[in-house]
Amino acid sequence: MTEDILAAIPWGILLAFTIGPVFFVLLETSALKGFRAGISFDLGVVTSDIFFILIAYFSTSQILEKLKDDPALFIFGGALLLCYGIISFIKIKRDFKKNGDNMEDFVIPKKNYIALYIKGFLLNFINIGVLGFWLGIIIVFGPKLDMEPNRITTFFGTIIVVYLFIDCIKILLAKQLRGKLTPWRIYRVKRVISVVLMVFGIALVIQGLFPSEKEKIKEAIEDIRSK
Repeated sequence: MTEDILAAIPWGILLAFTIGPVFFVLLETSALKGFRAGISFDLGVVTSDIFFILIAYFSTSQILEKLKDDPALFIFGGALLLCYGIISFIKIKRDFKKNGDNMEDFVIPKKNYIALYIKGFLLNFINIGVLGFWLGIIIVFGPKLDMEPNRITTFFGTIIVVYLFIDCIKILLAKQLRGKLTPWRIYRVKRVISVVLMVFGIALVIQGLFPSEKEKIKEAIEDIRSK
């Protein structure tokens, strides 16, 4: 059991510092809305991660291998992320022009934790790359854990706990910036986050439209590593 926990800790750290749309939105949410809001958003993210883990565990690897590389899913998820980014970008600009003097008009009410939870779940869920991550972990570590439910629960539970612990630190650090956020800075931060979401959405769509190019990049990276 101790070995399983020690093996899981590095993956929890890696997951916490993986750069993606959730990473940036978590920092934004924490800085603008506070600790509880950040935790609510993060719990939604973790719930979708647990959902993906269960899918990976109870499904056959052949089905999941096809599913995670399905171009249609990349295009669909990327299009949703892109649309969300565009709508946010336009809405933020409109709201700033209308209520630029009042910082609170840029913030979802703090007590709307359910909305933040759902936002975290959906934002992580539409990123098909997350499914690929958990599938890879299952394929690599499943046999090493003898596919025993208790060992697998311990392993993945440790990953989630470490991930949440590090995210709590990130949330607390981001919260310290709240006192320095003027309406103009909030406007800029939200605009940047919207652009980041659009970039990740476009990247997913490109992966779906040009799957062969993705494989060529992988092969090129493997060739470089082998030399």
